[in-house]
Amino acid sequence: MATTTNSVEPDIDVKSSTSLLSIRKIAMTFGKNVVLRDISLDVAEGEFLTILGESGSGKTTLLRIIAGFEIASSGELWMNGERLDHLPPYRRRVNTVFQHYALFPHLSVEQNVAYGLRVEKSEADISSRVERALAQVKMSAHAKAKPSRISGGQQQRVALARALVKRPQLLLLDEPLSALDANLRRQMQIELKSLQRDIGISFVFVTHDQEEAMVMSDRIALLRMGELEQVASPREIYSRPATAYTAQFIGHTNLLRGKVSEGFLQCHSLRWKTSLADGPALLSLRPENVRPRGETGRTLDSVVFKGTISDRAFHGATELLRVECADGLKFSVRTASQIDPAGEVEFQFDPADAVPIRESAERS
Repeated sequence: MATTTNSVEPDIDVKSSTSLLSIRKIAMTFGKNVVLRDISLDVAEGEFLTILGESGSGKTTLLRIIAGFEIASSGELWMNGERLDHLPPYRRRVNTVFQHYALFPHLSVEQNVAYGLRVEKSEADISSRVERALAQVKMSAHAKAKPSRISGGQQQRVALARALVKRPQLLLLDEPLSALDANLRRQMQIELKSLQRDIGISFVFVTHDQEEAMVMSDRIALLRMGELEQVASPREIYSRPATAYTAQFIGHTNLLRGKVSEGFLQCHSLRWKTSLADGPALLSLRPENVRPRGETGRTLDSVVFKGTISDRAFHGATELLRVECADGLKFSVRTASQIDPAGEVEFQFDPADAVPIRESAERS
């Protein structure tokens, strides 16, 4: 299993280092199908943790185990020093916001938000609790409206208010933005993170969208085929990926395979000085760290190569180029420079930007 914590300090400090939720060696099998393998992970007080992974990685199953909707095959859950996995869902200080908001169409916004408290026959002042929850998500003006009369983004806010009104210590969110269009989704990413900071409770957010995870999270737990591949801050997991899988899943990268001998790394026809130990080497080099040579000028340590542009993709402020070298090496290059696609072009990169990584383990 490839759980790691790299030496780079996280760029975002979690509000408290105190562990709220402790996941200890959680495993889950359905018949012969292993869904989760020995997941161990802590969620800090006030943290926005994203569980990121492709379809089938086990992320939603893990969320459902925390919520109490699934019972793990083995392992333990602890919350504030109390064994959580022995408790039924309604006794856990945990609420869930689902991908499909499941609002009652015949109830108003405020009635939807109050529903859980009324079912529990709560002795709390339901009216003031609902009013506060709607204010937190900026939906007070729509309290009397029916769900069919408000937008998808507003329905998402109502679902959040319905979860927050019960004052959970931990809020679980299962891809709640996936049904929104791209522009609204980006807006809601910012609003959701801002809301989490304002109310100060821990969020565990599930998504398959790498950009969403990078924008919103204090830390990202990357799942691969039921195992944790890496857990780190967004900046660290991008700039210091632990494995080839992480490097390729989080954004674009160039995987450079070479061999180190007597302090030099040889990769096809390229050669540069390194402090790595002798033997095979695998490195991740992000496309934005490869630059046209004329853009900044060559430094003493720069690795310079020539190539022809075989493909280009326009991304607004930048272009992503596909560059092919005569020795068979291929590079992705992200640049804001206007480059003539005809003929050979010289590029360069700093060897310090080529990060050593491990091969991703084969998993059945």
